[in-house]
Amino acid sequence: MSAIDMTLGDHLTLKQLSNALQNGFSPIVEVESMDGIYKVRFHHANGVSDLSDNKGHVSTFLGTGEIRDTLGQLGLTHGVLTFADQCGDEMIGIEGKAMTPDEMLTYGTRISFR
Repeated sequence: MSAIDMTLGDHLTLKQLSNALQNGFSPIVEVESMDGIYKVRFHHANGVSDLSDNKGHVSTFLGTGEIRDTLGQLGLTHGVLTFADQCGDEMIGIEGKAMTPDEMLTYGTRISFR
């Protein structure tokens, strides 16, 4: 674990991300799709940080191209696209079990930021 991992909180701005990357931060990047709106999470040794604005509000994007451009220019090369899980269909009585965050990362789709 790098020293930078220990200083990160639940929210991470682009400026903080850029600084962390320059100091050895190497997260697993998750891009979560929520019915056409996307948010970015960084999984690291100290937990998970949401990409947020300066006020602490989670940043949302309307497409993966915007995310690719934003993160690619910081030097990040790839991430994992996951989907907000609907685990059943209550209309027809099908029960389901929601995926864990680890399962979402494991079975997500690898995407490129280049």
